[in-house]
Amino acid sequence: MKNTPLIDKHKELGAKIVEFAGFNMPIEYSGLSDEHVTVRERVGIFDVSHMGEFWIKGPHALELIQKVSSNDASRLQPGKAQYTTLPNGQGGIVDDFLVYQYDQQKYMVVVNAANIRKDWDWFSKQNTMRAELEDASGQMSLMAVQGPYAQATMEKLTDEELAGMKPFRFKVGKLAGVDNVIISSTGYTGEHGFELYVDNQDAPQIWDVVLEAGKEFGIKPVGLGARDTLRLEAGLCLYGNDIDETTSPIEAGLGFAVKFKDYKDFIDKDHLWKQKQEGVSKKLVGFIMQERGIPRQHYEIMDANGQPIGEVTSGTMSPMIKQGIGMGYVPTEYAVPDQEIYIKIRRKVLKAKVVKMPIFKKS
Repeated sequence: MKNTPLIDKHKELGAKIVEFAGFNMPIEYSGLSDEHVTVRERVGIFDVSHMGEFWIKGPHALELIQKVSSNDASRLQPGKAQYTTLPNGQGGIVDDFLVYQYDQQKYMVVVNAANIRKDWDWFSKQNTMRAELEDASGQMSLMAVQGPYAQATMEKLTDEELAGMKPFRFKVGKLAGVDNVIISSTGYTGEHGFELYVDNQDAPQIWDVVLEAGKEFGIKPVGLGARDTLRLEAGLCLYGNDIDETTSPIEAGLGFAVKFKDYKDFIDKDHLWKQKQEGVSKKLVGFIMQERGIPRQHYEIMDANGQPIGEVTSGTMSPMIKQGIGMGYVPTEYAVPDQEIYIKIRRKVLKAKVVKMPIFKKS
C-alpha cells in the first residue's frame, strides 16, 4: 500500500485507516455523520492526495485533450478548469476528470486514484500528435477545504483574492508562506470550497495551518466515508459505481460535459451524437426512500409489479435528511421526478421516489 505525505497526521488524529485505490487512506475521524454535517454547516478538510495529476504541454497539448475529452477545452482560458469525461471508443467511459489551463501550451489534468495507470496508458496511446506528457501524481499532494466557512478559513492564509472566484477557477500563489500553491474553486461535496495542490514536502505544513486557521469556524478533518455521502447527496457521480466502461456520459446525465462542435472531433463523437438525437434506453437517476431502509450498491430496482428494472449504483443513509438515498440506472420512462420505484433490500421491496438532482437541497 502507498501512503500520502499526510499519513502521520491522520494517525495522530486517530483516523480509521483503510485501503482505497492502493493507498492507506482515512475513512473517518470523529465519525461519518459528524464529519458530514461539519462540512454542510461549517468547514472540513480532506486529504485527497491519492488523486492523479498529469501535465500536458507543448504546441500539441490542446489537440490531444480535444481528441480524448468529451468537453470542449478550447473554451478554457488561463485560470479556468473544466469537468469532462474520457470516452473509451466503445460508448463507455475510461474516467471522468478535470482539465486546468495554465496557458495555450500547458494543461494539468486530474484523474481518479484508481485509474491513474489506466488513464496514463490511454493518454499515451492516443498521443499520436506527440504532446509532452508528464505524470506528476507522485510529486503532488491535494487537500480539499469545503463548507460554508471554507472561504473565511482560506482568506486568513493567502493574499489571493478568493471572494470573486467563480466555480472552476484557479489561481497560483502563496499560501501560508508556501509558494506556487494551486488554489482551485472546485470540490466534490456540493458545498463552496477550494482544493489545494502542493508539493509533497509542503503538504504537512499546509494541513496544520489550515486546521489552525479554521479552528474558530469549527473545522474538522474529514475522511473518505463522509466524502462519499456528501457527493451522493449532491448527485455527483463516482467512477466505478455510477459511471464506468459500460455507461455513456449521456446515460449518466453528463451531457453538459459533451460538446458537439464542427471544429472538434473526439473519440465516440458520432456514437454520443446518435444517443443525444435518438435518446437512450436507460438513465441515471437519484432517489429518496419513502420507507425505512438503506439502499446499497447492486440492490435491485423494481417496478410496481415487482419486476427488476435496474440496480442501485450508489446508496447510503443521508445524514442531512435522515432517509435512505441513492442513484441507479432505470429505463428512460422511469427517469422522471416523483416517479415511484421500489428497492429490494434484503427480503423486502420498499418504495422510493425519483428526485431531481441534487438529492439534498439546502433550504
